[in-house]
Amino acid sequence: MRLTGTDRGRLLFVLALATAVAVFTATVPLLRDWFDLRVYHGAVDAWIHHGGSVYDYRVPGTEYGFTYPPFAAVTMLPMALFGLHAAIAVGLLLNLAATAFVLHVLAGERLRRHGWFGLAVTVCLLALLEPVRDTFSFGQVNLVLLALVLGDAWLLSTGRARWAGVGIGLAAAIKLTPAIFIVLLLLARRPRAAGTAVGVAATATALAAWVMPDASRFYWTEAVWDTTRIGRLDYVSNQSLQGVLARLADPAEPSRAAWALAALAVLGVWVWRARRALAADDVLGAFALTGLAACLLSPITWVHHLVWLLPSLAILFGEGLRRRRLLWIAGGLYVLLCSSVVWLWFDDASGIDGFVGSNTYVWITLGLLLGLPVGQARVNRPPWRRRTSDTAPAPSPAAPARVPASASQPTEPSSAAMAAGTAVGPAVDTRRGGRSEPTGSTRPAAPKPQSSSERASSYTAKPPA
Repeated sequence: MRLTGTDRGRLLFVLALATAVAVFTATVPLLRDWFDLRVYHGAVDAWIHHGGSVYDYRVPGTEYGFTYPPFAAVTMLPMALFGLHAAIAVGLLLNLAATAFVLHVLAGERLRRHGWFGLAVTVCLLALLEPVRDTFSFGQVNLVLLALVLGDAWLLSTGRARWAGVGIGLAAAIKLTPAIFIVLLLLARRPRAAGTAVGVAATATALAAWVMPDASRFYWTEAVWDTTRIGRLDYVSNQSLQGVLARLADPAEPSRAAWALAALAVLGVWVWRARRALAADDVLGAFALTGLAACLLSPITWVHHLVWLLPSLAILFGEGLRRRRLLWIAGGLYVLLCSSVVWLWFDDASGIDGFVGSNTYVWITLGLLLGLPVGQARVNRPPWRRRTSDTAPAPSPAAPARVPASASQPTEPSSAAMAAGTAVGPAVDTRRGGRSEPTGSTRPAAPKPQSSSERASSYTAKPPA
């Protein structure tokens, strides 16, 4: 097929953008050398082939080991069949599939409208985001969890609620943070979906306890309460409320009372805004707000966990296409999330500049929680639940007015008949801009997890001297 001049220009632009992204990714960001995937693979290998516990394994030369619930190890059992390089390849494919599904849910209609060019540009821009590129480079599971939870939102919004809750339940059994979406289901008055999520999570946890009883007992009685197994709270990659307080208090311990007050405030804002979004049938808005709250409330939110901000960015860019000011805001936040700016305070986060700069991603998350435009009409926005009050009843034909005929003058429609004729036809819902239908439709190459820097990984317990 012969390309037009416009298509050739678009192809050259995409090639140039892809080259710039590849050069940037290869030279500027820290490379993580599949460190987390090495942890997963080594822990499962030690369990299956050497009779050890997944929680006793440590990556050679480091202090880092498996920190997820036991069911996560069960889901990773197939890794025991592969070598490390094959496991990396499978992990890449899973992350690519999860990314494709996330894009479909968040921007599928808009991407179809702009064809291959819009999809190519979106993929290039997505690859620059630090949380996304870190998820791939670490070999992390964040995008898979995001896809599972978004799958439930898609089921509920398309009338397939019978299976809704399965994705959230599986995600919560693999990693605890997604359990907050069960609360969202309750706020949405979806008790069946919430019950399904709880049931799936409980069943998965019980299955893991049957498969690995000793490891399950250790995790739920000891490891789950020990945040030091994951990493230092004040480490700059921890972009949660707890991370902010820990950096402020360093070298002392952060105040638990201060954290509790901050967490209660975030919970209150989240419930208030999520309920407003749900009242307007804004499933994406409610989900986005919940992802923001999860990042803020979790004791540790590494930078790669911030893929939960993707729904918020999708909303902001979508609204920005109609409101130019929001587009500038979305662009500014996108640049910051690509810049790795927090790492400038890796060695020292003291002072006003350290307080502001080292917590940049926390401020972005807080700002989105407070100001994200949710509960508004959006083109092709799927409803969370369909309410009969949103749909105007079908018009019924009005009986024609009877006007006595006169032999001396022609028959004319009376004012009553004209009024009846005006009433006949589509009903207009002035609340929705004149529309009658509802809107929507284990062996690292080096002791450090990075291949290009002496900086510590997300799990570093002690920074380099």
